[in-house]
Parts: sequence; C-alpha cells; structure tokens
Amino acid sequence: MSFDRYGDLMRDQEPDHPAGGERRLTTREAAELLGVKPETVYAYVSRGQLGSRRTPGGRGSTFDPDQVRDLARRNRRDSGAAAASGHELAVRTRLTLIESDRFYYRGVDAVELAARHTYEEVAEWLWTGRLRPGITFSAPESSVAVARRAVDALPEHAGPTDRLRVAAVAAAVADPLRFDLSEEAVLGTARVLIPTLVAALPPVLRDGTDRDPIARRLWTRLSGRPADEPTLRALDTALSLLVDHDLAASTLAVRVAASARAHAYAALSAGLGVIEGPLHGAAGGLAHRMLLEVLEVGSAAPVVAEELRAGRRIPGLGHRLYPGEDPRARALFALLEDIPRAAPALAAARDIQATAARHAPLHANVDLALAVLTASSGMPTTAAETIFAVARTAGWIAHALEEYGERPLRMRPSGLYSGPRPPRPLPQ
Repeated sequence: MSFDRYGDLMRDQEPDHPAGGERRLTTREAAELLGVKPETVYAYVSRGQLGSRRTPGGRGSTFDPDQVRDLARRNRRDSGAAAASGHELAVRTRLTLIESDRFYYRGVDAVELAARHTYEEVAEWLWTGRLRPGITFSAPESSVAVARRAVDALPEHAGPTDRLRVAAVAAAVADPLRFDLSEEAVLGTARVLIPTLVAALPPVLRDGTDRDPIARRLWTRLSGRPADEPTLRALDTALSLLVDHDLAASTLAVRVAASARAHAYAALSAGLGVIEGPLHGAAGGLAHRMLLEVLEVGSAAPVVAEELRAGRRIPGLGHRLYPGEDPRARALFALLEDIPRAAPALAAARDIQATAARHAPLHANVDLALAVLTASSGMPTTAAETIFAVARTAGWIAHALEEYGERPLRMRPSGLYSGPRPPRPLPQ
C-alpha cells in the first residue's frame, strides 16, 4: 500500500493553519517528533493511532501536533513501564499472548487453532490475521536446487540447524529481491523459504511433492518408516504449536536483526544461530536421548538419579511461563495416546515425570512430548531440533514483519561500562 493510501485511512477536518492555533505538522516533522521513519508514521495512521489529512492540492499529509505529541508521550510511557517492570527488555507485539497456562495466536486459543488447522494455515493466521483454508507452500525448483547443492556440500556430521542455516543463506543469495522489506515481498519470501528449507534436508524416504503439506514433506526427511495419518496429524500439530511462543531467545535475535533492517533470510539465520543451545531448540533432543535410556534400562529412577547427580536439569520438565501444565504438551500427549506404537515412550515419559516429582513437582513440557513423538516414530535424536526450527521459522517471519514496522535500530540497549575509568597509560 502506498503512503498516500495510508493517509486516506484517517483524516482530520481541521485546516492546515487554524485560526489562532498551531500549524499542522508535515510527515517529516511528525517523524522527527516521534523518533521514527516517515514510513512508520503512516503505519501509525493505518493502525488508527494517529490521524492525518491530505495537503490541499498536494500529495503529502499533515498531522495534528497535539496528537503527535500525545502518541510520543504514550510511546515513552510504555517504554518506561517496561523498564520499571524488572524485565531486561519488553517488546510490544500483537502475535502471541501467554497467560493462565494457556497461549493465544492473535487472540485465538493456539491449541484449538492447531487442532483444526494445518501448520500452513496457522502460519498464515499469524502473519496476516486471516485464514486461508487448504493453502500449501511450494518453492520453485531453482530455489530448492541451490539450497540442496549447498547442503549436500556439508560434511556428514553436520547437524540439522547447520543444514537449515546453510540452506537459508544459499536461498538468499539466489534471491535478487531479498532486500525488499515490504510486507507483500516478505510474505512471498516466507511461503517459498519454508518449503525450500524442508526440501534441502536429505530425504530418508521417497521425496514428497509440492502439493503435500509441510508435515508430510518433513516426515520424509526424519523417518524411514511409512507415515500413518495419526502420526502425521501429531507432527502437523506439533509444528503449529511451536510456531511462536512469546519473545524466546531466538525470536529476540530475529527482531534485533530486523531492527537493523536485515532481510528476512538474514533475520531467520539469526534465529537459527540461537536455537542450537541446550536451553532452547536442542532441549527436545536431550529429552529424546533420556527417553531412549529409560526404555533401555526399564526404569526412570536410575536415569533421573544420574541426571541429578551430574548437576544437570532434567530435560522435558517444567517451564517458567507455565506454573501448571504446558498446554502444548497436553495437546500432543492427547494425540500420542491414540498411536499404539507410542505407548512405550509415553509410559517412559510418565515414569520420568513421576520419578522427578519426588524431587520437584514439575509438569512435562513440550520438549518431552516432542521426544515421545520423535522416539516412537523412528526418528534420530536431532529430529526434535529440526521440527522446532522449521516450525519456528513461521513465527520468526511474523516477528520480523512486526519489527520492520517499528523505528529502525530500536533494539539497541545501552552498555553499562564497569571497567577501569580512563585515562589509563598505554600498556607496555
């Protein structure tokens, strides 16, 4: 949408030079007062936060100075409240809300949304606030080919995140329009990038087609077993439930990159660089290994004891955002209970939770449920990390889109210097 059309969305009826009053501000003046780019001024107009009026006989818009000052004060007040709340960083977002052991995508219960819609449909809802029933994502063969060549050149021991990151960089280099940060262009990139990342992973089974849902195509990269509908449904639901989850560490990295106006591929790469940590995307793999060990030993007690003896946190249990049960885990466990071959892994997960409860009453989180899915489906221990990364790509795109509409470089905290005071003599 052009800036002129943004200006048509809301209009004041005041003259540019009201009698005895202050003259209206130009777009540039309003932007300077708000500390944003002119593009963001029109974004405020489109959201209903600011009124504008077309300049008589011109193409520009003018703004009520009092409205602009009020908006600037609200923005400063919100920033101050975030700092006073004790959070190191708080970012306003319209995407995901977590409260009372439930979470919502754009105000809609995320568990209910995942139960009724595919991963692609949930992604579209998060990106645009609109549902597109039956949508599937496809990528041109040129994009897939360049990503596959780059991934195939990696050593065999490369991890899934290594492969996805390399695939994203290769796809970016092949896209001459990657620097277009308009909403339409970024959404187009997202719909091509996600299937490109999946297609670039080495296939285990016969490759799927572009008409298949992402979940089915991803299955062929993770398991050598034929896919059955209940397990595919569980995988698709897992992808939908993992799309976004507040301002996780990887999501913050994406928003920092987008704040610097990095293109969508680069912002995605920032997120992929963070999720390899054991406290984030790799947690599902740790839970998978623990499940296999419990199944081999036949009891969770010695496995949990060894974890505690080593001073390690038991993977798959507890979540700081959910005092009670993780709703994502509850939804996945319910689906897994209808899959007969998941029964042993489910029993092992319950044993782990019951054993750990003697030490601390922690509920299972989504990592443990994801581990049950991957372990019972014949997938490698790295599969949970792959599922997490592919799923979260949609959420990262949504956050990048939000950040592109904000003041650039706002994600730059000030350093609190704690070193020796200058001047000091040059070292000898």
